[in-house]
Amino acid sequence: QVQLVESGGGLVQPGGSLRLSCEASRTIFSIVSIGWYRQAPGKERELVAARTSSGNTNYADSVKGRFTISIETANNFYLQMNSLKPEDTAVYYCNAHYSFPGATRQFWGQGTQVTVSS
Repeated sequence: QVQLVESGGGLVQPGGSLRLSCEASRTIFSIVSIGWYRQAPGKERELVAARTSSGNTNYADSVKGRFTISIETANNFYLQMNSLKPEDTAVYYCNAHYSFPGATRQFWGQGTQVTVSS
């Protein structure tokens, strides 16, 4: 079993920055992709940013130019959030697809609250 643990959420004023971190509970040797999702009350969970092992990235239009996803290792990855807006307020979840012998498996973090308010 792999668990993803998130940190870095909190309360920030509009225009501020936060860096979210996601760490796997065990060593992973074969990464497929990682990503960050968010969900606001009453809304669908949406993809914020994703990155494949080949380095390709994908960002939601609403965060392009403000958020950056990065991978340190297969066990640690981050979301740098700059110029935060109130509409960025949501629970943010990290996600990862890892390759195991014979299968690729998906894992989710528990979520971390990000609140952007003055």
